[in-house]
Amino acid sequence: MVLGDSLVEVQAAPAGLDVEIREVSLLDPEDPPTAQPGELVLVIGARGRAAFPALRAAGRDGAAAVVVKLDGPGQAAALSEAAAEAGVALLSLRSEARWEQVHALARAALDDAPPGEPGMGAEQGDLFSLAQTTAILTSGIVSIEDTANRVLAYSRTTDSDEADDLRRRSILGWQGPEGYLAKLREWGVFQHLHSSDEVIGIDSHPELGIRRRLAVAIRSGDRQLGTIWVQEGSIPLSERSRQALLGAARVAALHLVRRRRELSDDVTLTRTLLAGLLDGSTGPQPLATHLGFDATRPAAVLGFSYGTTEAHETAEGAAAPELTHSEVTNLVSVHIAARHRSALVTQVDPRIYVLLPQLPRGIDTDTLRGWTQEITDAARRHLGLPLSGSVGCLVPGLGDVPESRREADRILDAMASAGVSVAVAALPDIQAEVLVSEILTLLCAHPEIRDPRLTALLSHDSRHQGRLAETLLTYLNSFGDIRAAAAQLHVHPNTLRYRLRRAEQLTGLDLSRPDQRLLAMLQLRLPPTG
Repeated sequence: MVLGDSLVEVQAAPAGLDVEIREVSLLDPEDPPTAQPGELVLVIGARGRAAFPALRAAGRDGAAAVVVKLDGPGQAAALSEAAAEAGVALLSLRSEARWEQVHALARAALDDAPPGEPGMGAEQGDLFSLAQTTAILTSGIVSIEDTANRVLAYSRTTDSDEADDLRRRSILGWQGPEGYLAKLREWGVFQHLHSSDEVIGIDSHPELGIRRRLAVAIRSGDRQLGTIWVQEGSIPLSERSRQALLGAARVAALHLVRRRRELSDDVTLTRTLLAGLLDGSTGPQPLATHLGFDATRPAAVLGFSYGTTEAHETAEGAAAPELTHSEVTNLVSVHIAARHRSALVTQVDPRIYVLLPQLPRGIDTDTLRGWTQEITDAARRHLGLPLSGSVGCLVPGLGDVPESRREADRILDAMASAGVSVAVAALPDIQAEVLVSEILTLLCAHPEIRDPRLTALLSHDSRHQGRLAETLLTYLNSFGDIRAAAAQLHVHPNTLRYRLRRAEQLTGLDLSRPDQRLLAMLQLRLPPTG
């Protein structure tokens, strides 16, 4: 749950932790104990056994969870048992926290939840998700506040000892304590944030219970909308924390502007215009006019794709946690926003695209490849995810963006089908692999272009669990080097020679003829037809 252990603690979860919350309600002691399906019920003023009727009603009516305050540790067991019997999750709220704080935070998280359709990127997620992504990228503990120093969202921590006194009191009190805020004003921190886009560092002050911090203002034009704070925990902040924080601030600005309802319609319009530009169904001028872009300046599209399995192996071999689209999109958005302020991120399943409009005229593909490499490296380092990235061609203006997107797709297609080992590529890097991949796609679409002898060889292998076709393709890929092919297949060279003779006998192929070798290489690379 986004509220985290700074505010609440799970006492019972009969249905597990993946129960969907659709609404938040306050239950006053004077109200009859009722609930709605999927509700998070905040039980005000009823502690201990007095909360039993609310628990039973919540279970009866299908509520998602109930939040109560405990008078003492002895109450937890009895309430947990009652919650288990009722079949509803039970959360205990820390005694210092205020009910209106929990209600506001939970309400904000639900209001900001992604709508379940491809979006513009992180602005379609929620502030809590952005805070968590920023915490991962900086190796710190993150909170996002408005200009009145009210906490809007924060990252989860697994070890409460990592959070310093300022963070704990800010979250529990819903805003920074005045004594600490006075110190920050005295040190000139707020003056810096008000006047600058740069990240500021605050040294640790053990005597005040403050650990080292970084902070950056969230801005829309010249106006400050809030601040992102990153506290150093038990490990030092990462080397690229400042860069990640700049990107996070630019993404957070989209959240906060949308919260003020100043661009709610614009977000939908931008998403629609961007999708139309990428697929070529909409010209460049509507998006350029809407966002104030110069349509005549260079542009490019970056593409990203990743596996659909629930877990991926990290470079060190440890299994990564289940990933969601929003986690990956957040990471891409934060990193690219730090490099290019005008970047737009969107997801078209199963790929993520970055439009880089109005690029500097002197920029080159190597620079864009470097930006893309930073993102794939961060995905592997922080999420354990083998993300593939492609750099579409630089085009002279927004009108040619569909060409750049098509090139980004061609590269990703080839990387997936040809097993390219690099994580990031532009077309010159894998020109041959891209063209071979497209030739194979054409052959797949025309089954009449087949050598029946090779089809018969594949059928023979299928009936007899043989490896003749695999052996032939490995031999051809090894330029006829018997020893190299045998080593790759882990067989003796004589075994490989026998298999090749057997394949020629069964099919009538003549491997001394270049045309037959070329056709065999292509046809045996086609995916199985079932």
